[in-house]
Parts: sequence; C-alpha cells; structure tokens
Amino acid sequence: MELVSLLSESKEDIIDEWFDAAVRAYPPDTASFLKRKANRFANPVGYNFLQAMDASLGYLTGQKKGEEVLDALEGLVKIKAVQEFSASQALKFIFILKDVLRRRAGGPSEELLEIESRVDELALVCFDIYMRSKNKLNDLRASEMRRMHYRLLERANIATRIDESGRSPDGGNGS
Repeated sequence: MELVSLLSESKEDIIDEWFDAAVRAYPPDTASFLKRKANRFANPVGYNFLQAMDASLGYLTGQKKGEEVLDALEGLVKIKAVQEFSASQALKFIFILKDVLRRRAGGPSEELLEIESRVDELALVCFDIYMRSKNKLNDLRASEMRRMHYRLLERANIATRIDESGRSPDGGNGS
C-alpha cells in the first residue's frame, strides 16, 4: 500500500506528467492549445483529458468509484472517437499512465503489477466505450446518407412514401 500512498500524495504531479505525455499525440499547435487552461467550454478536450485522468488516478488509489471513472473516461473517449483517431491512437493515453507509474514506483513490485492490471481493466473499458461510440457514429452517418438519398429521390419525384403498414398512399406496397 505504500505505492498507493505515494501516488495519492503526488497525484497532481502524476496528472501533469501524464497529460503532457498524452497530448504529444496531437500536432504541436493543438498540443499547446490543449495545455492551456482546461476550461470546459473554451477547451473541452483538455478539460475532459484532465477529468478522465483525475478520475482514473483516483480509481487506482481507491479514492473514486468505478462509476465516476466510467463517466469521466466516456467523456474523453467519445471525443477521441469523433476526432477520427484509430483505436490504438485514441486509447494510447491510458497506457501512457503505466510508464508514468513505473517511473514513480522506482522499480517492479507486486503492488505495481496490481495497479497496472487495474490500468489494463480501464483500457478495456475505454475500448468498449470507443467501439460503442464508433458504432453509433457509423449508424448516424448511415441514417444521414439514407435521408439524403431519399430527399434526392423525392426531388426527382421518384420517391414513394410508405406508411406503417408497408403500403404507399396510392394503394401499392411500395415496391
């Protein structure tokens, strides 16, 4: 439990180091913007990064519940899914934490292995969130494409509306 105590005591320094390493995945201009004040409205990505990092570290040290970390991670991972990052790029930030923790731990230990296992669990949760978000985005895109195509057909006067029973207003079956 001494590693957990060390992590709790140096939480802010760990988050700063983790955040700096994680934003390096972005282009330099974007990274410098993200490092500025993390305001929820002016800089939602930076804000969500810090929220997710704070909740994750709190979870690893036993200061936060799983629901809190899940909500915080969901906010960040959904943003990363919209930003068109690949799964590996989007979720790399969670694995960066392991490197930060190893440097802080000063060497291998059972306690470090246990904490790293919990980081892996967080990574799996992040992957599930990422995949759900990507699937929802793809569903939204497909729906929008269907709407666009229907509007084009409607403008060309070749679209037929079908009611709930599967029949078109002219009495046909829509086929």
